[in-house]
Amino acid sequence: MTKIERIDLRAFQFTARNLGFSANTNSIGGVSYEKGAQTKITKYAVEITTTDGCAGRYVLNWGASPSVYGQMQMLAPMLIGRDAEQRIGIYEDLKREARQFDHMGHGPLDIALWDWQGHALNCSISTLLGGYRKAIPAYASTYHGDRNGGLDSKEAFGDFALKCRDMGYRAFKIHGWHEGNPKEEAALVTHVRKVVGDDMTLMLDPACELRTFADALYVGRACDDANFFWLEDPYRDSGVSAFGHRKLREMLKTPILQTEHIRGVEPKADFAIAGGTDFLRSDPEYDMGITGCMKIHHMAESLGLDVEVHACGPAHRHLIGMSRNSNFYEVALVGPDCPNAVAPVYQCGYSDQLDCINPDGTITVPDGVGLGVDYDWAYILKNQVDHKSYQL
Repeated sequence: MTKIERIDLRAFQFTARNLGFSANTNSIGGVSYEKGAQTKITKYAVEITTTDGCAGRYVLNWGASPSVYGQMQMLAPMLIGRDAEQRIGIYEDLKREARQFDHMGHGPLDIALWDWQGHALNCSISTLLGGYRKAIPAYASTYHGDRNGGLDSKEAFGDFALKCRDMGYRAFKIHGWHEGNPKEEAALVTHVRKVVGDDMTLMLDPACELRTFADALYVGRACDDANFFWLEDPYRDSGVSAFGHRKLREMLKTPILQTEHIRGVEPKADFAIAGGTDFLRSDPEYDMGITGCMKIHHMAESLGLDVEVHACGPAHRHLIGMSRNSNFYEVALVGPDCPNAVAPVYQCGYSDQLDCINPDGTITVPDGVGLGVDYDWAYILKNQVDHKSYQL
C-alpha cells in the first residue's frame, strides 16, 4: 500500500471571450453570450502525491464554484496518511463526513485518486474500469438563451442546431431563457424541430427555470408533439420531487430525465423506484467521483434504466466508456461565436470545445495513462489565485 503524503488544491483563472454572467448568478450555468465581454472564470486543480512520488491530478471542468473549493478544503485533510489504493474506503469516509453538505467537494478528490492509480499501474482509467467503448455519440448542449445577439430567438437556436448538424452532431440539447416563459419555450421546441427535421435527436433542459408544474406540462406537451428524446429538470422544484415528476411522467409521452441535483446512489435509487424519472443522471464531479458514479450506473442497470452523464471532461468520457446503459456524451456548454468555458489547460490535444467531435458525431475516450490527458501545470501556476496544501 502507498500512503498519501500531500494534497495541493489550487484556484486559478482564465479569461473567456464573448461570455458574460447572466441571471444574477456566477455559476457556469448562468453564463451566456455577451459580445465583446472578457470574463474571468475561476477553476480548481487537485494534485494528490504519495510517498513514492507518484501523483494523481484533476482539473475541474464543470462543478467549479467557491462551495466546491471550500468542501475540498474540508475533506482533503482526511486523506493524508491514507492508503491511496483504498478508494472505496476513502469514498465511504468522505461520504459520511459530507453528509450534512451537498457532497460537491468529494468528486474531484476521488477522480484524482483514480488518475493516481492509473499512473501507479501505468494504465488508463478505462483499463481499470473495464471500459470497452472508445467512440461515444455526442450532443451539443447550448448555453441558455440570451438577449444579446447570440441565442436570442428561436430562429437563432434553429440556425445553431443546423450548424451543429452540419459539423456532424446527431443530437442537440436546448437550454432556453432564464425567464422561463412557457409559451416562448414551447415555441422554441416547435421551431427547432421544424428546422432540423426528423433526423436529429433533440432534448430540452429548462434547468428548473419554468415556474410551475402547469408550465412544465405545457412545455412538455410541445416536446411530445416535436418528438423530443427527453425533457430534463423542467420546473422550480429544483429537480428533487419524485412525486411531482412521476405525475408529469403520467401526463406526457416525452421521457423525463432527473437526478442531476440529487447526490449519490441511494437517493437516486429511491427517486427511480418512486417512479420519478425515465433516465437517471450522474456526474463524477457531482456524485462523489468515478467511484460514486460506478455505483449509480450499476444500480440503474439493475433496474433496466439508462443513466446519462452530465457535462463533459476526461473522467466523464472514461465513465461512459465502461457503461452499456449510457447513450450520449454532453459537449456543454456551447453557442455561436463563444467558447465552452472550460480551462485551456490541456497540452495533449484534448478538447471539449464545439469542434471536438469526430466526423461521425462521436468523441474519443482518451487512451493514455490515468485520465489520459496532460495538464499545463505551468499555466495553472502562472494564473493561480489561491493555494492550499496539506501534508504528512
